[in-house]
Amino acid sequence: MMKKLIFFLLVTSNLISQDKYIYAGKIYDSYTGKYHLNKTIIISENIISSIEDGFINPKNDKIELIDLKTKVLLPGLIDFHVHMESESGGKEKYINRFQDSKADVAFKSTVVAKKTLLAGFTTVRDVGGSGVNIALRNAINKGIVDGPRIFTSGKTIATTGGHGDPTNGYRADLVEDPGPEDGVVNSISDARKAVRYRYKNGADLIKITATGGVMSMAKNGQNPQFTEEVMRAIVNTANDYGMHVAAHAHGDEGMYRAVKAGVKTIEHGSIMQVRTMKLMREKNTYLVPTISAGEHVAKMAAIPGYYPEIIIPKALEVGVQNKGSTKRAYEMGVPISFGTDAGVFPHGDNADEFVYWDEIGIPAEYSLKAATITNAKLLNMENLLGQIKKGFFADIIATNESPTEDISTLRNVVFVMKDGKVYKK
Repeated sequence: MMKKLIFFLLVTSNLISQDKYIYAGKIYDSYTGKYHLNKTIIISENIISSIEDGFINPKNDKIELIDLKTKVLLPGLIDFHVHMESESGGKEKYINRFQDSKADVAFKSTVVAKKTLLAGFTTVRDVGGSGVNIALRNAINKGIVDGPRIFTSGKTIATTGGHGDPTNGYRADLVEDPGPEDGVVNSISDARKAVRYRYKNGADLIKITATGGVMSMAKNGQNPQFTEEVMRAIVNTANDYGMHVAAHAHGDEGMYRAVKAGVKTIEHGSIMQVRTMKLMREKNTYLVPTISAGEHVAKMAAIPGYYPEIIIPKALEVGVQNKGSTKRAYEMGVPISFGTDAGVFPHGDNADEFVYWDEIGIPAEYSLKAATITNAKLLNMENLLGQIKKGFFADIIATNESPTEDISTLRNVVFVMKDGKVYKK
């Protein structure tokens, strides 16, 4: 599936016929953490064809020249944890579940997609929705909708009553018992079937909810919700189909089981203990911290009446712990991927995550590499994404200042190119 996607992107993505020259005053090398000065980036269709020393005159007047001599250029950023079908909000979000059709969700997602792209995130990993996220990915790939390149899990896989059960909070007589197609499993057989449904529907990866969650209409935000055996069946089946598994997890026991079962990423990791950190380091399992979401929900939970009552104690208890766990994981040498959980907080504010990482002592060079090189590697796209380099996709953003001197400059991206097409300048 991934090979087909890469071929599709290479051949059809935007099909820009006109070559472009970019005068780059300063290029950030995401691999080395250094800067290259005074270069000309030559782009053919959606690929960087060469990078030349100095400022080269275009060969003819049909070549578009983009002057970014005064800017700092970086590869397009990759957010490894977003929800493109939803936008942050309080009680109205839970009402919308009963009022919005799939068409409503789809139209709203196009606004979110554009907002994300203009914030400088040219690629995202969408980890859970209704399946509209798959259609959104396809529409973007076809050039119908403006947005980032999307790799998506489609629907999340959960357990009955667990975080991700789509019927949580519903009156019992309004719903039937959901099964594997709906993303609810309770056995090894169910688990394998659910993965195969995701593959059938066009998912790029698998997302499971190994523990309770903050935003679901369920009491516990951190209890383990899968057995290790069921998670291992999911991982093995996903691997058969060329997909990795991301595991939502706040409580330590659930994430420890998930790591043992072989998941590739732990999402959130809010209350992670040392034993789990050691195991993740040993098994090369990546943490996707999403500090932005934790900080946001804790802040909003303090506003009376903003969230349903069942959400508030979880938001106050779990949300504020993410920052400390991330700091300890970094210091322990746990591999870390850059992700935000945009959708729990407003889309377009994804770069806030860089600032939170900076506050806990993670160097800018590390966070920038996590949001480019690391995430590209985890997507098996390291030869096409994550660097401004010959042969790579022309995904290029620009800021006014050097992010290694002031990481907050990423909150104000002034230029965005994806696949050789300029979306912001």
